Amino acid sequence: MRKNLFKSTVVALGVMYIGVTYAVAPPIAETQLPVLAQEEQHAIASKRISALFTRSHYKHILLDDNFSEKIFDLYLQTLDYNRNLFTSSDIKTFEPFRHQFDDALQSGDLKNAYAMFNLSIKRRYARYTYALSLLDTPMSFDTNDQYEFDRSKEPWATSDAALNEIWRQRVKYDELNLTLAGKKPAEIKELLTKRYSTAVKRLSQDESEDVFQAVMNAFARSIDPHTSYLSPRNADRFNSEMNLSLEGIGAVLQAEDDFTVVRSLIPGGPADKTKLLRTDDKITGVAQGNDKIIDVIGWRLDDVVDLIKGKKGTRVRLEIQRGKGSTHQTTIIELVRDKVRLEDRAAKSQIIQAEGKKIGVIEVPSFYVNLHLDVQKELTKLKSQKIDGLLIDLRNDGGGALTEATDLTGLFMKQGPVVQIRDAMGRISVNEDTDAKSYYDGPMAVLIDRYSASASEIFAAAMNDYGRALIIGENSFGKGTVQQHRALSKIYDFFDHELGHVQYTIAKFYRINGGSTQNKGVQPDIAFPPLIDPTETGESVEPSALQWDKIEPANYVKLGDFQSVLPKLRALHVARVKNDPEFKYAEEDIAWYKKEKDKKYISLNEQERIQQRDDQDAKALQRANERLTRLGKPLIKSLDQLPTDIKFPDGYLNEAANITADLVRLKSS
Repeated sequence: MRKNLFKSTVVALGVMYIGVTYAVAPPIAETQLPVLAQEEQHAIASKRISALFTRSHYKHILLDDNFSEKIFDLYLQTLDYNRNLFTSSDIKTFEPFRHQFDDALQSGDLKNAYAMFNLSIKRRYARYTYALSLLDTPMSFDTNDQYEFDRSKEPWATSDAALNEIWRQRVKYDELNLTLAGKKPAEIKELLTKRYSTAVKRLSQDESEDVFQAVMNAFARSIDPHTSYLSPRNADRFNSEMNLSLEGIGAVLQAEDDFTVVRSLIPGGPADKTKLLRTDDKITGVAQGNDKIIDVIGWRLDDVVDLIKGKKGTRVRLEIQRGKGSTHQTTIIELVRDKVRLEDRAAKSQIIQAEGKKIGVIEVPSFYVNLHLDVQKELTKLKSQKIDGLLIDLRNDGGGALTEATDLTGLFMKQGPVVQIRDAMGRISVNEDTDAKSYYDGPMAVLIDRYSASASEIFAAAMNDYGRALIIGENSFGKGTVQQHRALSKIYDFFDHELGHVQYTIAKFYRINGGSTQNKGVQPDIAFPPLIDPTETGESVEPSALQWDKIEPANYVKLGDFQSVLPKLRALHVARVKNDPEFKYAEEDIAWYKKEKDKKYISLNEQERIQQRDDQDAKALQRANERLTRLGKPLIKSLDQLPTDIKFPDGYLNEAANITADLVRLKSS
């Protein structure tokens, strides 16, 4: 511990350690921090992973100095993503390792990676200890101070003093957030003392396998975004979570910096059905039922998951932070834990009256096993009600079984190729529909968004290439690769525990027209304003993503062509949404996001933040009352009065149904 750190003249308020005074004492001494070293099995696992990735991955990588740089940079990003731990002198000491990761991975000698991780533990300890030292000093929120919440592209701090200033702003930011949440000074000190102390204590819980997993995933993600490594413990947890995940809130969580972030929602789960939780939300607190919110910033991911999980029928409250570049205010949502029943995850249908036509809508949440049989049943039901047209809703459908993409496509055509697959050796195979049956021959459209991925894209692309369905919505995700899961252990190993698992890319999807769905995704025939900025999300934003390319088209015959009616369909759509309030809201939100998304600072002025919050609340209240008026419901005076069971219109779904109705009319004229 450096003796000149965090000195204070207010000795009476602090605790003295080795000549250093702390306003709040850290819960452990620096000497209690672990010094981690790789274990015997890690050398074996590293060699096997290196051999597997270099010989069998679709990308055919060369593990040399150039690739070592990518691994080094990604590993460093893992250790200090926001560049608020290391100084430029620390980075200078790491530089000799930049071109050594390739050799280290192949030889199994990872001592340099462990040295970097061990220093990150010490630096994190110093930062949180400094944060604790500030908690007895009153902070003023009436200045024009700002907190830089995104430092990922900034230069490294040149000194401890510069890091102190970054963390002073961080502490002030945390204090202001709690002040805006109505907390009193004593409560704020108590909460932040617990938060920072918990973060310090968790440093002593780091283990050797945590380092190994971080290194291996830096290696894996340098190849492509869907290649990864799971340590034995996390592989076991993953398998048990897959078995138990059908009971809880139905969300996939991931650690990011000090936050627990929602990565995806399980279709049919409590979080998905209530629409209260969204992808990219940060969970900052958890409470059981009516209990007090427990602050979970800085917690290990598995501990947060354990806190959120629970028995069916019990309530959990989540404090979440949503949005980038905004007020960063938090809100509390309540979810009832439940089992995700098979029928909740299955495809569902409804009928929407649109432009004088009866449009059947089938929502496909994922490409689960036997999806095509469920859709077939829904088609029978809709046809018995004499629908005029069909809309398949693939929004937020991240894919699933490849065979189901082929079988679902086969419901809407008699036979023909659906998708081409090229493996790492360049061999091309074609998945075809061969049953010579079609279960629906009428006009149809497919609705996609930025989260429609993988199998969803295969289906949408096939419908598009055949001219069988009109594609509506946003550009899809762009995941056009196939992964394989493999254990690293061999039957002759003598380790107490297995070596873990890897998932790696072995093939690539191609449309029947020859173009890949990779990176570019599927482009809609009629585009809606993108609710998710395509420059922020999707395969194309990943620096290591495989590129788009093209092969020879498959042998297929087009079933239709929308080119003659597209201009009219687009004109009708534009005229209709010009005064559509839901599209107006979407365009306003997109404009606001574009203005705010590049901001890296947030105000630490209390009155300015209150004004921002009040403006956002007033806007949300105005929209809620406008929607209530259109529904013929009573107005509300505050957002707290909004009925929890109210269901506002799905503007994009309704307009997609309108376009499908236009298609029906134009095709029959």
